Amino acid sequence: MLKESHTIDMCSGSLPKKMILFAVPLILSSLLQLMFNAVDLVVVGQFVNDTAVGAVGSTSALINLIVNLFMGLSVGTNVLTARYVGSGREEDASETVHTSILISVVCGFLLAFVGVLFAKPMLALMGSPEGVIDQAALYLRIYFLGMPIMMLYNFGSAILRAIGDTRRPLYYLTVSGIVNVLMNLFFVIVLKRGVDGVAWATVISQGLSAILILNNLYHSEHCCRLIPSKLKITASKLKGIAQIGIPAGIQGCIFSASNVLIQSSVNSFGDAAISGSAAAANLEGFVYVSMNAFHHTVLSFTGQNYGAGKFDRVRKTLFWGLLYVTLVGGVLGNLVVLLRVPLLNLYISGADAISYGITRIFMINTLYFLCGTMDVAVGSLRGMGFSLVPMFVSLAGVCGFRVVWIFTYFRAHHTLSMLFVSYPISWSVTFAAHLAVYFLWARKKRLAAS
Repeated sequence: MLKESHTIDMCSGSLPKKMILFAVPLILSSLLQLMFNAVDLVVVGQFVNDTAVGAVGSTSALINLIVNLFMGLSVGTNVLTARYVGSGREEDASETVHTSILISVVCGFLLAFVGVLFAKPMLALMGSPEGVIDQAALYLRIYFLGMPIMMLYNFGSAILRAIGDTRRPLYYLTVSGIVNVLMNLFFVIVLKRGVDGVAWATVISQGLSAILILNNLYHSEHCCRLIPSKLKITASKLKGIAQIGIPAGIQGCIFSASNVLIQSSVNSFGDAAISGSAAAANLEGFVYVSMNAFHHTVLSFTGQNYGAGKFDRVRKTLFWGLLYVTLVGGVLGNLVVLLRVPLLNLYISGADAISYGITRIFMINTLYFLCGTMDVAVGSLRGMGFSLVPMFVSLAGVCGFRVVWIFTYFRAHHTLSMLFVSYPISWSVTFAAHLAVYFLWARKKRLAAS
């Protein structure tokens, strides 16, 4: 197997150094993605109207809810590919790549069908206001038309992460993000389009990303090279991807659903609370994606080293992942706490809204690193192919706990502080449970021994 200059050898050398080299491009990619997504709202806000902003913004929860299940399959692709690469099973890795690419296309067309056909009925079920539902449905239909290419990009990126390449997806995202901004301005300012222009700009830029990823895989000298004549779904690889990916996808879907319940509780406090919470949540997003990079780092490193039988490096990968995510989450989360007022003023101006935003920031960002440690522990377990139990633990510890909290303690003490405190408590409980599962599994697989 030839080694490419952009890939990282995860099975030898300094783990802390290589994990940082792997994670930093992921962090930058995620931050760029957030900023480029924000441009969509800025452009329609500046050059169309507030209704268009509401139309675009109101679709995100529904998109996440529908897409998460299929995105979970890309986690399965990452783990299975990494495991085969680590164990030197090049033919199995190749079969996984070609199976994954076909799966991504099938999933993409299925999502396109569902999104185009049911966009407006789904928005109506969510209670979208009459003033925005038509524009939101238009945006959603165009967005979902682009799902086949978006799935290709995400599955292709998962393959590159599995072989230790996070730099080139960052380069591709930078190029496509710039194209997205330019196309936004072209469609909205020059062609005088509204939300449909923003949607087409997103689809076109994602298409460019997919082309760059596929071109990379096609010209690769790695065993994960994409060869069109070898494209077929291998049953054993599909099963392996599904066993890891479906639990991850289900977990993501239910997390999205539980967040809808949290949002409905926030809504009970009025418009100022909604605005303040939304602004604080947007700031949280920058901290979260920075921490989540270490989830993907641990996932890939664990997958390769577990496949190579290097169990000591699996244990050390978890240790360094927990250390890094605690530092990054602790520093960035509390930086938001320190700069809470000027940061909130970038989004909102009302005194009441800012007060509500400050409440959320204090209750969540102070201990936000606990969310990162929880995700890193899940990444370690999934990297070893252990996906079903982490799903149940996460659903019980996060979703189940928050639902019970809302209908019991929060109902008795109806304040935003008592609502948001459920976050750090659920993260702590779930992290402890995942760690217990890890050590039980580690003992079984003799991973705990140094």
